Amino acid sequence: MRYIKALVIVVCGIAWLGANPPAVPAIYFEDIADRAGIHFTLQNSPTPEKHQIETMVSGVAVFDYNNDGKPDIFFVNGATVPGLVKNGPEFHNALYRNNGDGTFTDVTRQAGLAGIGYSMGVAAADFDNDGWEDLFVAGVNRNILYRNRGDGTFEDVTAKAGIKSNMWSIAAGWFDYDNDGLLDLFVVNYVKWDPGKERFCGDQDRNIRTYCHPQFYEGLPDTLYHNNGDGTFTDVSESSGIAAHIGKGMGVVFADYDHDGRPDVFVANDTVPSFLFHNEGGGKFREVALEAGVALNDNGKAISSMGADFRDYDNDGREDLFVTALAGETFPLFRNLGRGGFDDVTHRTLVGRASVRWNGWSNGMVDFNNDGFKDLFVACGDVQTNARNSQQRNLLLVNQRDGTFADLSGEAGDAFQQVGLHRGAAFGDFDGDGRIDIVVTRLGMRPELFRNTSHGDNYWISFLLVGRRSNRDGIGARIHVISDSGNEQWNQVTTSVGFASSSDRVTHFGLGASRSARLVEIEWPSGARQSLRNVPADRRIVVQEP
Repeated sequence: MRYIKALVIVVCGIAWLGANPPAVPAIYFEDIADRAGIHFTLQNSPTPEKHQIETMVSGVAVFDYNNDGKPDIFFVNGATVPGLVKNGPEFHNALYRNNGDGTFTDVTRQAGLAGIGYSMGVAAADFDNDGWEDLFVAGVNRNILYRNRGDGTFEDVTAKAGIKSNMWSIAAGWFDYDNDGLLDLFVVNYVKWDPGKERFCGDQDRNIRTYCHPQFYEGLPDTLYHNNGDGTFTDVSESSGIAAHIGKGMGVVFADYDHDGRPDVFVANDTVPSFLFHNEGGGKFREVALEAGVALNDNGKAISSMGADFRDYDNDGREDLFVTALAGETFPLFRNLGRGGFDDVTHRTLVGRASVRWNGWSNGMVDFNNDGFKDLFVACGDVQTNARNSQQRNLLLVNQRDGTFADLSGEAGDAFQQVGLHRGAAFGDFDGDGRIDIVVTRLGMRPELFRNTSHGDNYWISFLLVGRRSNRDGIGARIHVISDSGNEQWNQVTTSVGFASSSDRVTHFGLGASRSARLVEIEWPSGARQSLRNVPADRRIVVQEP
């Protein structure tokens, strides 16, 4: 493949509908976790006291830790409740290596990742630009930074790197906020929690306890670490303006939503207004969620925001926001209008009607049927583990290419109807067939590994970016694809997705009936622009920054 330094090409982003668009291809999944050899169980160590941390575990990461081209899986696990139980059973996080034949091998201990602690979320990326993806694990008063040595093992460099572990952190994400070629770390913190001061919530007369509403806990500011380039980080939460805002964060995603060349940050907050931190440059952020229209739902209320994804669902070249919440609140979909504003289109797109009954955690905007339009996935399950219908199936909303989504969960195969207390979800093409698969965690159960078995003849293309002046992972790069039929799409390189989870950094595009991409434009975080022409479909393209 010949790489060409691009001139700046201005193309209007218009969703392709056509006079008589073809029928939307069906989407099917089968759960192959058992035969794939994945026997991990997500442990939250539930107690009669219903400690708040018990219902929050845990996220999952999809990343290629050994650079063999096959995405692997890292499961975050809970533990016995810290501060209350001594000498209890040990529960470990777990790393499963993709063998490339439909099976996975547990390599946790060999890799040095069998950490013990009440963990919550995970973020994968190559923070030191050595070509190997590293892991950050967020947890209850204990965060861990694992450096990938490149020999199949990881090293705990938390203390050496200057990472603190004194708050309840739920999620984290990597992005290069100052475009210096080094990935910085944003850590989402939840609330102040003391196991010895857990209040009683529920029905005292019948002695039935429930998990308490977040209103009974004091929120926390988030944390921003600047990468110093020598293996250490500096906490710049105060100087950047991030620490000035108290929230109850559960998810974080990044996008340069106003296309000023600087990545911005959206934090999904639980029962208080969400944050949109606009990157002002010079290491400063300004919180603009209310004025941008994404702090509250269309009723002007703060909702139980948990997961989020920040991508362009309508192919107009502007990144939109999809957020999960609890039953009765709907899952807000905010359309990016440009000029820094968003419009709540939850009901107009029929997402409101489809989501109002469900409790959503992790989520993603992914083109599962390769028709060139991103669909919506949500991992569902109640917060309360002893409520009626607390175990739920997941939600699949398929893009109808007319500005609406249809709930086709019931048609996605028998395996997709499995219920559970679903929490984390991450995405990647585990078998290399060009169809995006999903891994989902469930409290007290083994995870689901949904292999995408959708039929149809649609084509696809994906990109693995390698930065030079930009960070090596290419995180923050925007990719614009025009298929040979003229359909236009945009996507971005990111690993941050959903609730406490991290997805494969390979960036995927469905091409519909097109056998090639007429034009691919890449805008790197460094500002470099690059064009590829007449790229054949059905392959993964490795692109190096010029």
